[in-house]
Amino acid sequence: MRHIRPILAALAACAVVALPVAAQQDPIQNAIGARKAHMQLYAHNLGVVGGMAQGAIAFDAAVATRAAQNLERLANIDETSYWIEGSLGIEGTKALPVILETPDDFLAKQDGMKTAAAALVAAAGTDLAALQGAMGALGGACGSCHQAYRSR
Repeated sequence: MRHIRPILAALAACAVVALPVAAQQDPIQNAIGARKAHMQLYAHNLGVVGGMAQGAIAFDAAVATRAAQNLERLANIDETSYWIEGSLGIEGTKALPVILETPDDFLAKQDGMKTAAAALVAAAGTDLAALQGAMGALGGACGSCHQAYRSR
């Protein structure tokens, strides 16, 4: 039994090293996975501030500020590697290939998200009315990109 533990430890170490290497071998799946993870993080944090704005969650300035700061950080991550040829418009994804055909507009929409997220950070720590006001601009920024670049 003592001999099995080192073998199991070695196998576990190999798995830890092999998984990231295996994941890097398919850039299309990596791009899709990164996009989906990024959007899940957006959704999680939007759920917090959106829940407060709608009255489903009690307003808490500190919690709202943290969620807004997370949204701002997410908006400022370089997403270049998420939107690669072959990863758009395929089954299991909603991102449309037109993203690569209109990069200037796509980037402008991302800039709109950055601006709206920064405004949300400024509003989130003040009061519920300010949070609610900033949520409109953020929702508009999200929606403008999704309407143009996401399949239904």
